[in-house]
Parts: sequence; C-alpha cells; structure tokens
Amino acid sequence: MTGKAKPKKHTAKELAAKVDAATTNRGGGKAGLVDRSGLEKGGHAKLECPLCKVTAPDIKTMQIHHDARHPKIPFDESKLNNLHNTNVAETSSKPKPGVRGSIKK
Repeated sequence: MTGKAKPKKHTAKELAAKVDAATTNRGGGKAGLVDRSGLEKGGHAKLECPLCKVTAPDIKTMQIHHDARHPKIPFDESKLNNLHNTNVAETSSKPKPGVRGSIKK
C-alpha cells in the first residue's frame, strides 16, 4: 500500500512557481498601466489603432480589434501607428517591462 508517508507541506515546484509569480512583471494593476499604455518605452503594446487609439501587441490582435470595433471601415495595415518606432527607448537603469528583475526573492 502506498500513501502512508507524510506528504511535504510545499513542493519545490510550488515554491518555484510562487517565486516566479512574485518576481515577474505580468503587466497588471497600477504598476503595469504605463507598460500597457505604451507611453514610456512602447511597452508590450506595439501597434495603435488610428481610430480609437487602442493598443495591441501584434497585427493579428489589431485586426481582431478592428473587425469587432470598426466593422464598416476596411482594415488597412499601413494606417496603424507603430509605437516602438515613435517612442525611443532611453538607456537607463530601469528594468524593461516583462523581464524578470526584482530585488525581493
């Protein structure tokens, strides 16, 4: 018969997942607002809709947005604003969005 041994309180996998969740920027909340808006460094949002200024990370997501929100206007990739080209990243000591980097462990 198996299962008589006492199980561990926390497995190594569970502890590693907790550390990963605590130290990785997921882009949510007030801390991720700048990242989502694309103002400082472009963030995760690469493209901006020229009609309503909503941001999206890639062309496919922007096309889905356009088909849902602007169905009467034809989709044209050339009219999209590329935020990574317009916002030049400054060389500073700030951590990049979405990259692991926390002092706490």
